[in-house]
Amino acid sequence: MELSLTGATLGYGRADPVLAEVSFEIQPGRLLAVTGPSGAGKTTLLSALAGLLAPRSGSVTVDGAPLAGRDQAVAAGIVLIPQDNGLAPILTAQENLQVVLIARGRIPAEARRDTAIALDKLGLSGQADQLVEELSGGQQQRTAIARGLALGGTVLLADEVTSELDAGNRQRVLELLRAEADRGAAVVLATHDPEAAAACDTEIRLSEGRAAELRNGRAAEMRDGRAAEGRAAEGRAAEGRAAAPGRDNGTSART
Repeated sequence: MELSLTGATLGYGRADPVLAEVSFEIQPGRLLAVTGPSGAGKTTLLSALAGLLAPRSGSVTVDGAPLAGRDQAVAAGIVLIPQDNGLAPILTAQENLQVVLIARGRIPAEARRDTAIALDKLGLSGQADQLVEELSGGQQQRTAIARGLALGGTVLLADEVTSELDAGNRQRVLELLRAEADRGAAVVLATHDPEAAAACDTEIRLSEGRAAELRNGRAAEMRDGRAAEGRAAEGRAAEGRAAAPGRDNGTSART
């Protein structure tokens, strides 16, 4: 499934638009970073892609057909992991997942199984029975991510999902988002974290109401290729130095 914005101008009420004439495509199997300073419009953009905010002009389309609202987005498999996590504090971590999965049509046994798998992926098996209000901010964020992964959408929109995570859990989440792209989902990560953005195939930067593509997968592949060539050259040079007669490399030869 392909999700696209074409000349989309986005805003709230009568206020000036947050973003103007934004156009780009989100392709299956790709991990797209949306970056920019606080207030640049990252959450606004994801809200439009999720069917929560209609563009003032231009369009948001799914496989060429206009996205009519959140109900259609849900039916199309567009999953949103919101910045505020959207969890019910009086339910346990696993109940927050199971309720949503059952509401989306899974039988209780499947919901329990998929919940356990998703929580385990996020390192939360030990917190499954804890109320959300008893969890730390990072644990709540991971619970919301687990819910998004359990839904198995065709498009996954992740809004600042690494903001409260330590380095180890951030890496875990980035690997899980990559796995979602590898299974064929289109993944969009809104982030202000340069390292998280660098892990994505493409980067769209928002600034002063506009969107600009800074990097795409081909450029990243070229950069990785040049880096690999450089490492190989350094390795060959090191081997040459080690083999050169009279050079002390920290070892002694026996004859």
